[in-house]
Amino acid sequence: MNLPRAFKASVEKHKEKIALFWGDQEYSYEQLWRASAGVAVELTTFEVKAGDRVGLWLKNCPQFVPALFGILQAGAVAVPINNFLKAPEVGFILHDAGIDVLITDNELAASAPELTAQRPNLKLLKLEPECLRSPSNEIPAESDRATEDLAVLIYTSGTTGRPKGAMLSHGNLLHNVESCRVVLQTVQTDRFAVLLPLFHSYMLTVGLLLPLLVGGSIVLVKSLHPVRNVLQEIFQREASVLPAIPQFYRSLVNAAIPHIPVRMCISGAAPLPAQILKEFEEKFHIPLIEGYGLSEASPVVTKNPLDGTRKPGSIGLPIPNVEVSIQDEHGRELSSEEIGELCVRGGNVMKGYWNQPSETAKVMRNGWLLTGDIGYRDAEGYYFITDRKKDMLLVNGINVYPREIEEILYQFSGIKEAAVIGQPDSRRGEQPVAYVAANNGEPLEERAIQHFVRQRLADYKVPRRVITLPSLPRNATGKILKTALRAMPLHD
Repeated sequence: MNLPRAFKASVEKHKEKIALFWGDQEYSYEQLWRASAGVAVELTTFEVKAGDRVGLWLKNCPQFVPALFGILQAGAVAVPINNFLKAPEVGFILHDAGIDVLITDNELAASAPELTAQRPNLKLLKLEPECLRSPSNEIPAESDRATEDLAVLIYTSGTTGRPKGAMLSHGNLLHNVESCRVVLQTVQTDRFAVLLPLFHSYMLTVGLLLPLLVGGSIVLVKSLHPVRNVLQEIFQREASVLPAIPQFYRSLVNAAIPHIPVRMCISGAAPLPAQILKEFEEKFHIPLIEGYGLSEASPVVTKNPLDGTRKPGSIGLPIPNVEVSIQDEHGRELSSEEIGELCVRGGNVMKGYWNQPSETAKVMRNGWLLTGDIGYRDAEGYYFITDRKKDMLLVNGINVYPREIEEILYQFSGIKEAAVIGQPDSRRGEQPVAYVAANNGEPLEERAIQHFVRQRLADYKVPRRVITLPSLPRNATGKILKTALRAMPLHD
């Protein structure tokens, strides 16, 4: 079994059913399938072959679905690319993955000159909504990709600051979809409200693949601001499942809204504060299910149970057919309440990092994926995350690694030392804050530094504050002490 065949099975059962809602537009399963076939046929004219990587650089839009399945139907590997990235960041992924064809739209294609300067052979396939209204009648050959064949490369930032491509097979994703179907009790009548980016592994699996492969529907939310617009679409389209991030649930708690007509809310991509969980469930009387995952695990690993006890502050229990353990640095499994590294094993765990065997070896041990997250298991088998081994920030549920920002700061004339830490933010979860020291006491202007970074990195990676110090605190071996920086008071 592979993903296109699984989708085709859904299409054959639900041809006329609305698979995707987008504002006042509706698209049936058959329309999405025929549009996917059209994309697959077009890719063959670009000489895309089985196993080739094809970039998928689109904002949330209806054509994201046929772009994804069209790539897979052509036997190629889909590489979803964060649409907030700037041309140099996209260029790195194109080069690293060996991408010669990029599916995008007219707006994002404005960056084409910068991208083709970095990758001269790059060809663009621009997809606009019309591809769903007048799809090709040509039918490509059925995909014969095997379960273990590579389906998707999800780029996730590494501690080195350079993104790494997590290799997810057809089997990895199908395994995670089936586990999520069981644990979320997903049925054909479910409609998933999707407001988070589809390039994110969380939405790719839970917001797109899960509803379409079980015969449900996607309510792709068109207008995200204000919160009332989101709720209006949820009400209008009778969405039943709402996957989002903690900051969105905080907004709902604070909004003058009496109820939400869904059967279940799911919180992912960032830790859910216990206070938000408490206030949300007291106000709306709807289960708010916190879970945990990472791109390398396709991505869902644990969930609090829908019917059983939901523990505030816990990431819950392992989903079906996935093993989780807490291990010490030597791989010894620890007992309940002992703190160690959270490790994962199962059919959802990636094949490795693209072209990075040494990086793969660092996170795989005796068949276990080492997540880099520190935590413990309680006596009832619930898991808790207490810290992050990796020096990572979560901004709006998206991984941001300080090293990447620091490398850019060091390129700014006059900066001698730089360190980036995360500061809690009520709206975004965390925000990067930079501490810098100047060469020979040169004056450093905060806005000029932020402008410099903004030209080179996505906006959400730009430090909210740039604070100049005479020198940065260091330990005896010369390493910058970020713990000391975190302890400093931050004044807005």
